[in-house]
Amino acid sequence: MTLFLQFMELTEKTDDRPKWTPRLSEAFKAHLKSAIHEDGSRQWSDRTINRVLTHLKTFAKWVHGLRPFPLGNPMTKIKSLPLTNSLEIERAITTGERRRILDASDLLLSIGGRSKSRRRYAGGEERPRRKGYRPYRNRAIIYTLTETGMRRRAVTSINLADVDFEKRKVTVEEKGGMRHTYQINKEGLAAIRDYIQDEREVDFDKWQSPSLFLSPCTNPHGNGRLTVKVINQVWDDVCKVAEVKGKTPHSARHAMGRYIIEKTGNVAAVQRQLGHKNAAYSMQYSRITDEELNVILDDR
Repeated sequence: MTLFLQFMELTEKTDDRPKWTPRLSEAFKAHLKSAIHEDGSRQWSDRTINRVLTHLKTFAKWVHGLRPFPLGNPMTKIKSLPLTNSLEIERAITTGERRRILDASDLLLSIGGRSKSRRRYAGGEERPRRKGYRPYRNRAIIYTLTETGMRRRAVTSINLADVDFEKRKVTVEEKGGMRHTYQINKEGLAAIRDYIQDEREVDFDKWQSPSLFLSPCTNPHGNGRLTVKVINQVWDDVCKVAEVKGKTPHSARHAMGRYIIEKTGNVAAVQRQLGHKNAAYSMQYSRITDEELNVILDDR
């Protein structure tokens, strides 16, 4: 709703109900499809646009039932975008981006959460870290995303007991309530171990939660378990330091799928790591991107 109201106020200079017409709804849909980031990537995927339109249809139907629109329900003829089972693997982080993201997450231990006031600390003294900032936790979250290919929702569901340090496995509840086991490399496991040893206990004393990644004890709300929003914030903050634009936590999942297929050529290995029920999803990581094809052709 917020996106639509912002669009309506920008184009119509008002959010008055009678101004919401079928043509305005079509214009909003076109706006969502054409909006891009600075790097040229789309702001919203077709699936996201369809979710927005679905919520808008529900709201329009409710309003129309209370006070009918002059030109009828403005969302009646708005159709969802056609979807395929195609994954947006082109949005995977590159090898260089992964390296910069991991380097930036390592830097959190020294620069994360520090005051940005140059004037106040012009003398060169160490800038204080804001209360409640958790550099080891945030670093471990980034490593978990990049070194397992786990979905961000799953990261919030990990319990401490789900981590098997001997077998280097993390078992977590995925979409639909199914449990899936991810392998994790030594670096990723070390980042989790560092967080447990250096930070987690102080927050566990307050929350007494089984969750691996805990909210800081200074947080007056919640039950200690992180939300997807926090995972996104941690990712965005690290990407800003790493100067990586237009990539999301799911881009790390795509990168894991591509890495496994490039190393092994084994679709079953991708399916096993990422937990795809349908092997057709795993097979898509063997697709070649336009950029890669151009490099091959130019090298002929």
